[in-house]
Amino acid sequence: MIIGSKLFYFEELTSTNSHASLMLKEGPVAEGSVFYTDFQTSGKGRAGNKWESEKGKNLLISIILYPESVLPEDQFFISMAFSLGICDFAGDHFAGSKIKWPNDIYINDDKIAGILIENSIIGNTLENTIAGIGLNINQTQFPSSVPNPVSLRMLTGKEYDTQSCLGKLLECFDNRYKQLLYGSRKQLEGEYLSRLYRLNEWHYYRSEEKLFRGMVKGITASGRLKIKEEDCVVTEFDFKEVEYVR
Repeated sequence: MIIGSKLFYFEELTSTNSHASLMLKEGPVAEGSVFYTDFQTSGKGRAGNKWESEKGKNLLISIILYPESVLPEDQFFISMAFSLGICDFAGDHFAGSKIKWPNDIYINDDKIAGILIENSIIGNTLENTIAGIGLNINQTQFPSSVPNPVSLRMLTGKEYDTQSCLGKLLECFDNRYKQLLYGSRKQLEGEYLSRLYRLNEWHYYRSEEKLFRGMVKGITASGRLKIKEEDCVVTEFDFKEVEYVR
């Protein structure tokens, strides 16, 4: 087992990703080391967003990896692997998980998990990766600022043992990470695309104040989202360049 080789628990942290980054600066850390906590005072999301979580209710973890066989231009495969790992875990409890590009996990139209991948690249080498994951398990009430949250408990009506969930989630991540390193990346990409939220469906999006109707058609090799507009022109978007509307 690579992911989960070492576990480090903290009752409270500012952010699991920040703590993992600090550990890397202080000295060698075993690959697959997992840092997890009951509560984050400043949980990190993508593009400076915050991740809100009630104390002791959910999974808040960060994982340190050294995917040196992954070229910097292929780094989005890491996001694919972790996104699919959460879908694997969620699928054991509730069907229909989808990946809202680039790496939020949805059940129907509600968000159950988010992923923050931070890669350190030196030259042509991906030196290390910190994969931060927030997965809603038992929380049933969320701040009003969180637009569309859902948890396993809200979906199934059951309360879960978070420690048991952690072990199963890490097993799913480990399987997907090994697929990334030693298996078929084409298969990984195909599974990611098949789970894309709104794939081949007409919906509304906004980009630079322009509201348009489009259809998600896939992603580029570098992880940009491809959306076909009604005039059949396919446009590629980076994160934060396009907003899902309805």
